Amino acid sequence: MIDALIQLALFSAKSLIITAIILIILIAFFVLLAKSKEKIKGRLTIKNLNKKYEEISEELLMEILPKKQFKKFMKDKKHEEKSKNKDEKPQKNIFVLNFHGDVRASAVCNLREEINAILNIATPHDEVIVRIDSPGGVVHGYGLAAAQLIRIRTRNIPLIVAIDKVAASGGYLMSCIANKIIAAPFAIVGSIGVVVQLPNFHRLLKEKNIDFEQQTAGEFKRTITMFGHNTEEGREKLREEIEDIHQQFKNLIVEYRPTVDIQKVATGEHWLAQQTLALNLNLVDEIKTSDDYLLERSKEANLYEISYETKKPFLSRLSATASMLRDKLYGY
Repeated sequence: MIDALIQLALFSAKSLIITAIILIILIAFFVLLAKSKEKIKGRLTIKNLNKKYEEISEELLMEILPKKQFKKFMKDKKHEEKSKNKDEKPQKNIFVLNFHGDVRASAVCNLREEINAILNIATPHDEVIVRIDSPGGVVHGYGLAAAQLIRIRTRNIPLIVAIDKVAASGGYLMSCIANKIIAAPFAIVGSIGVVVQLPNFHRLLKEKNIDFEQQTAGEFKRTITMFGHNTEEGREKLREEIEDIHQQFKNLIVEYRPTVDIQKVATGEHWLAQQTLALNLNLVDEIKTSDDYLLERSKEANLYEISYETKKPFLSRLSATASMLRDKLYGY
């Protein structure tokens, strides 16, 4: 009898523990779910590039100089900093932004926040440099990105664009807004054109006796489609739309880089920055890497790298991690 009671007590205890664990898991899940519904928060990160360059130099000198010589160097440096005239005219500020573009131009969300922050304090005495790395993408995304850079120009704040790898198509649409474009020798520029491409499965569906229904209101609500029969009228309308977008692209370049021979460069071709055509037709102004430019400017200005970082909800981060692990597992 006593054994039976003990067994019953143990069973009850196990059941309570299991129930408690399930309740804790459910509570934790709903708490995380509630947090994931919170608004995505972001914060501005500011890096002093002058300090970064100084620290790198000091680390290198500490390794290569004799200890006494290094100590003397540091002592002289501190003395020099103290002896600076406090009434001296303040140095100009250079704000450094990085734009890594994808097809959707999704980086424009952070770019607008970075520019908002800069425009609150920058003056025409200062300068903004944007390092662009993008092969282009959707028209509306890169159109908005270019519009963000125009905001800097309209405030009469000098705008420099640096291209180290590629600024083609939508990437060059952004770049042409700048007062000056510098590019690394093998950076790709140009591709001033518009493209629309998609497959059409109409014949395959017809062969398999599959009907495709599409109802629209408006003659050209849908010009071409992936599954239906494309008409010559629809194709012609799409070509008109593409030409109109291309003309807007060319107009923007002519407005901000009037010395460009637009008929020669708006062919959809791309070039290396160091090629004669890229320089002679003013697609770029100077062959130089962004690293060289910033090092030179650090001698006479305060350099601040600005980035707006978005904090994703927990479940989004968890999903991204799971996707990454899956991709590694299957070799994608």
